[in-house]
Amino acid sequence: MQRAAQSDQRDPRTKRAYRVLLGAAAVPLMLVATACSSDSGSGSSSDDNAAGAGQTTESSAPVSPSPTVQAAAYKSLPDACDTLSKGTLGDLVPKASKSGKQGKSDDVATRGSCSWSSLDNNGVKGSQFRWLNVSLLRFDSDVTRGEGDKLAQEYYDKQVQDAQSADGAKNVKTEPVTGTGDQATLVRYDLKKKEGSFKQQTLVTRVENVVVTLDYNGAGLAGEKTPSADTLAKLVKSAAKEAVASVTKANTGGGDTGASSPSPSASKSASKSASPSASPSKSTATKS
Repeated sequence: MQRAAQSDQRDPRTKRAYRVLLGAAAVPLMLVATACSSDSGSGSSSDDNAAGAGQTTESSAPVSPSPTVQAAAYKSLPDACDTLSKGTLGDLVPKASKSGKQGKSDDVATRGSCSWSSLDNNGVKGSQFRWLNVSLLRFDSDVTRGEGDKLAQEYYDKQVQDAQSADGAKNVKTEPVTGTGDQATLVRYDLKKKEGSFKQQTLVTRVENVVVTLDYNGAGLAGEKTPSADTLAKLVKSAAKEAVASVTKANTGGGDTGASSPSPSASKSASKSASPSASPSKSTATKS
């Protein structure tokens, strides 16, 4: 009985010791769990930071700029029938209407032309015929086709080649012309027609992004003598200077028609895209 009583007295102490041991064992487990939880959170934060950095890098990647091209210097054209003074027209086509015959154009800011016909009838001695045509073509810059002055250069070359290979042309001569626009070329040849022998002068000149073509011919009809090709060439060169001056004046508000050929525009507009000009038609070489 005494041992049983002692055993019962020890039971509470034993139970308390047992609970203390269990509590002590639980503390490391809680520490381990806390450490794992902390490591897991730290890893997520690092992943999030890495992901955020990746997103920032991707969003700040440089964007390729849109293609640009230097804008054309000239934005408009003068009226083709107003490119030459009355005095010049009186020298080239003395019996023509001073108003000229306006060519058709669906865009006067891009293309235009005007022609004059002169017939000086000397009765039984025959007559002197003259014909003059002035055509203007302006090229805009375009990101797919290039700068306006480069496009004008290509068309200028083509106009010269067309004049050199005109149907029926005889004794073709080509010469550069100075002091007229950025560049100019005169093509001269003889052309035999049923009405008489014609002396053709085609002068092509480029100023910036505009090409000016003057076709001028003369003939002695019904027994009248054939005009001098040198005289016709001198007249058309003078007219070309005026036409170039008119183009510059139409775009700058300055210049003096009939004065010496102006220098190309010094300043150019900021780069921008522009719609391409329509494909030009081949200029008329000779008209009887």
